[in-house]
Amino acid sequence: MFQLEEDIWFWLLFIVLGMFIVFLWEQIWKKKTKREFSDLELLARLSPDQSVFKSVLKFIVLSLSIVCLIIALVNPKMGTSLQTVKRQGVDVVFAIDVSKSMLAEDIAPNRLEKAKQLTTQIINSLVGDRVGIIAYAGKAIPQLPITTDYAAAKMFLQNMNTEMLSSQGTAINEAIQLSRSYYNDEEQTNRVLVIISDGEDHNDSSVSVAEAAAKEGIKIYTIGVGSEKGGPIPLKKNGVVMSYKKNQSGETVITKINKKTLAEIAENANGTYVDGKNTKSVTETVSDILNKMDKKEFEAKEFAEYEDQFQWFLGLGLFFLILDILFLERKTAWLKRLNLFNENL
Repeated sequence: MFQLEEDIWFWLLFIVLGMFIVFLWEQIWKKKTKREFSDLELLARLSPDQSVFKSVLKFIVLSLSIVCLIIALVNPKMGTSLQTVKRQGVDVVFAIDVSKSMLAEDIAPNRLEKAKQLTTQIINSLVGDRVGIIAYAGKAIPQLPITTDYAAAKMFLQNMNTEMLSSQGTAINEAIQLSRSYYNDEEQTNRVLVIISDGEDHNDSSVSVAEAAAKEGIKIYTIGVGSEKGGPIPLKKNGVVMSYKKNQSGETVITKINKKTLAEIAENANGTYVDGKNTKSVTETVSDILNKMDKKEFEAKEFAEYEDQFQWFLGLGLFFLILDILFLERKTAWLKRLNLFNENL
């Protein structure tokens, strides 16, 4: 397992790119100038030991030296052992609504991006808790099983979109039903499901399913994204709005947040409804709720004892640098025998 301590230094690699452009331009300029102001055959006789190959080789060696030194500054680290550590936390499953109505832009930049932003900030505030992710529209599908890998959770989260499910609609009951299979630890006393949605529900059984989940110890908290005024659902192509979704009568569909449904689901599952307008407020509210819950101890495997690896790249960088200094741009005996690039002709 690798870690990069100071990956900001990778920006210095643009120096190598700049060097390559300058070197290439210099070689082209030299060749052009020689053709304009001298006879190439005569010039080869006057300076028989000049080598194009050695110039290219020196540049490659110098570039390798700089790249190695930059990687040394980044300081890659390697996890040398996989250890089992004990943590205390709550199992939190996020159910993200990815139906078409989440494309409405009545809340900036749109409801789905707001939902992803809220989830990311909540995950950033967690300490020791395990997380899982579910995506749902007309049906629900698992995205990420219960894990302590927050980086993986945020990666899966950013890849979620309204095209990932072919069946459209909003079936919150499907998401609740699927979440019940996520909590495989019978001793887990605090099981939390966070539903982030605009509240549009095309199935009337969500409340009853939430009650059944509550009997299994699952507490459901709902976060509403969207406005009461609502907005149209844009249909885009290559990021450009082509039209808006219309109903069978040809009228533009206006989708609005349904706080009532979300509040009922939360109330019947021992949770609460949270308004998702203010990201900071939502993060603080959910964090406060989770911190007040009893934490269960569980085991998690993670890499520990990361060791610095910069010294290998520093050594290689210095080696290539010394090699570059020792290289001459003139032909040597071994190079003449090799006759690379037909330079002796």
